[in-house]
Amino acid sequence: MGRGPRPGPGQGETPWQRGDGPVGRAPAPDPDSLWVTGGVLFAGILMLCQGVVAALEGIAALADGDVYGDVGEYVYRISLTGWGWIHLVLGVCVAVTGAGVLKGASWARVTGIVFASLNLFAHFLFLPYAPLWSVIVIALDIFVIWALAAYRDPGWAPGDALRRP
Repeated sequence: MGRGPRPGPGQGETPWQRGDGPVGRAPAPDPDSLWVTGGVLFAGILMLCQGVVAALEGIAALADGDVYGDVGEYVYRISLTGWGWIHLVLGVCVAVTGAGVLKGASWARVTGIVFASLNLFAHFLFLPYAPLWSVIVIALDIFVIWALAAYRDPGWAPGDALRRP
């Protein structure tokens, strides 16, 4: 009776897997892991492709064609011309940042997280116009944000962002 909780399936003896609660922090992602380094490469490619497609999506909305139907009453109603300019500008910014991620530019990781977040938010608001595509883009943006946030430069140490040069 006094043994405490029993570990459930898949729980081991490491502190973050024990059944008696968290004792320590979970390990940080390994910056040399193929998942992390390959994820950053894939995130850059996704950003480049998403940016080009978003720019084309914006051009289609600006062209006054029948690509997007009338949504009706919607809380976040913006005209198709407004959406066209939003997607065009955001798409170009995402594509340029994706190219920067692929080149290994130091500014591109943080900028990529910001633009992927903005792209995620824009496609959430764009859901009534293109629901399936918006859900796909939201999922890809979540992966891009994770990949760019998990990667650390080889010489990086915790607290480097707080130190002044």
